[in-house]
This record gives sequence, C-alpha cells and structure tokens, in this order.
Amino acid sequence: MKMVIGDPKSKKSFQTEVPKEKQTSLVGMKIGDSLDGGLVGAGGYKFVITGGSDSDGVPMRPDLKGAQKVAALLASGVGFRKKEKGARERKMVRGNAVSDAIAQLNVKVVESGQKPLEELFPPKPKEEKKRK
Repeated sequence: MKMVIGDPKSKKSFQTEVPKEKQTSLVGMKIGDSLDGGLVGAGGYKFVITGGSDSDGVPMRPDLKGAQKVAALLASGVGFRKKEKGARERKMVRGNAVSDAIAQLNVKVVESGQKPLEELFPPKPKEEKKRK
C-alpha cells in the first residue's frame, strides 16, 4: 500500500510504501482518524487520513460508511465531476473505511516531528528517457 503524505506547511507531498506487516494496523481505520508516523518511519509525526483509492482507481468517499464498493448516485463531491448544473450521475465509489483493497492512502500532517519530511523521504532521482 502506498501512502501519500501531504505537508500543509511546505505545500509538498511525499510518497512512501507501507510495509506488509504494518498494513493490518491500518485496516478498519476511517477517513478523519489520526495515526502515528512511526508506522512509515516518521517518528514524532501525527497524520490524519484524508482519503485514498483502490487498485482500480475508485476513490474513497467520507460520507459512505464501510469499506465496500458502491455505485452511488452523486451530484457533487469526491468521485464526481459536474458537467452541467443540476446533473447527477451514478459513479463507483468506496466507503470511508480502510480495507485490504486500498492501494493508496492519502494523509496530511497534523503534528510535526524533529526531522523534516524532506530528510525522511528523499526524492528519487529522475530517470532520463532515451530519445529515438
């Protein structure tokens, strides 16, 4: 499971992988729940779950309870782009609970630790693509 950590102060986000053995502690948590940064190697930090998506790209929606996938009739909010005023559409969305099917979890920093996130999660060097 990937975890995208958003830092509201620096306006930057950092991506990391949650180890398999620690993923079970995330299962059952909901959007808005806080978690400890030590889970991903960011000791001293506190995060709040803001959303996520599964391996098919289906987003989590905070107003749906549970972890199931639902084809909901939406008029606005997460998982819906308005095409015209008053339009509603049936879209696939997930509930607000974290499950094994979640591929990416989005969190934001609530309490900062000693080290900055830039040191804990250094950016990977970009690979140059060869032109033909």
